Amino acid sequence: MTEQTQDRRDFRGYFGAEPAPCWPGGARLAVSFVVNVEEGAEYSIGDGDARNESTYEIREEVEQVPDLCMETHFAYGTRQGYARIARAFDGVGAKATFSTCGRVAERAPWLLQDAVARGHEVSCHGWLWERHANMARAEEEAVIARTHAAITRACGVAPVGWHTRSSASVNTRALLKARGDFLYDSDVYDDDIPRMEGGHVILPYAFDTNDMRFSPGGGFVQARDFSDYVIGAFERLYAEGAEAARMMSIGLHLRLIGRPGRIAGLEKVLEHITARDGVWIAPRRDIAAHWAATQGARA
Repeated sequence: MTEQTQDRRDFRGYFGAEPAPCWPGGARLAVSFVVNVEEGAEYSIGDGDARNESTYEIREEVEQVPDLCMETHFAYGTRQGYARIARAFDGVGAKATFSTCGRVAERAPWLLQDAVARGHEVSCHGWLWERHANMARAEEEAVIARTHAAITRACGVAPVGWHTRSSASVNTRALLKARGDFLYDSDVYDDDIPRMEGGHVILPYAFDTNDMRFSPGGGFVQARDFSDYVIGAFERLYAEGAEAARMMSIGLHLRLIGRPGRIAGLEKVLEHITARDGVWIAPRRDIAAHWAATQGARA
């Protein structure tokens, strides 16, 4: 590739020109807790899907028939995990974003209504817990519309955010922007700073500061593995936030961090972060709105 050839990928980002700190109240760091609500939207032959989900605490392949074991692993998240996570946030007054699959909104509207009543945001996470990379444009457009409508019905509040499981398609962001009712998406993992694309905000997400690493081979076993790693990342971003805008994403799942042997990891993180001055813990809709208001003219 020559210097004259435009690369379709942006490797430079804000290099050499990072935006100055801009968060409300002079905060050095914006912290976003994202709780992924996928229970009941995983692939399940019993629910009419073509196959069963195979990834959880172990990797298991059950073919052609319903996987009753996997179904109950996922159901733990709504039956027990959610309540522990909600209590942890309530204990420190922190508000999160509950990134929710559309089929969950139809099956467990009471859970989303409870989250909204506690002051949390509910955003879109696809209809099913699935990748969009290979979806045809028309199919994906219908999936986005169906997901948005289901969450709006369940919550009484229209969602403004989107995040695809793993890879989005080449059409996802254009489809979101064309609708006009999405403020942001989180389908990037390449920065610690939000950015604008026209009037659309792109909020980076992260797989390292994420309880998904409790999955086999992910590196987290004890609750302190999660809290030690996340606190270490927080301290580095907090220090950098004195000179440039920084945002931190912490990913959670009802069926993972909500387990009794792991919830203390989240509680420790919340205790540590809320004890520090100059930290803005906010739902992603608020972070996106603030970024658009303060940085949009410079995009």
